[in-house]
Amino acid sequence: MKKVNYRDIQGSAPEGTKGVDFKQLIAKNVDAPQFYMRLFDIVPDGHTPRHSHEWEHEIFVVEGSGKVVLQDREEKLIKGDAVFVEPGELHQFVNDGEELFRLICVIPKPSSD
Repeated sequence: MKKVNYRDIQGSAPEGTKGVDFKQLIAKNVDAPQFYMRLFDIVPDGHTPRHSHEWEHEIFVVEGSGKVVLQDREEKLIKGDAVFVEPGELHQFVNDGEELFRLICVIPKPSSD
C-alpha cells in the first residue's frame, strides 16, 4: 500500500490550459502498474485544452460545477457527477461557475511511461 496527499504534490499548468492546476496523484510516484489518477483544479473561467486521445478516461466531479464540451454538444457537470470519456472523443472541461471546479481523472497508464 502506498499513500500520498494531494497537498504534497507539485502541480503544473499543462499546455493549452487556462487556470488549471494539474497534479499526478497516483502515477510514476508510486510505480502504478495499470492506472494513473490525476487531480484537476480549474479556476472560474479556466479550462483544459479541447482535445482527444486514443484512451478512455473517467472523471469524477469532487467540487464545484462546470461543463464538458464535446464535438456536438455541452453537458453541465455538478459535484458528484461521473463522466466516461470514450477513446477518440473530442472533449474539454470548462469552469463556467464562480468557484473552484475540482475533478479526479483516471486513465490507463500511458505506454510512454
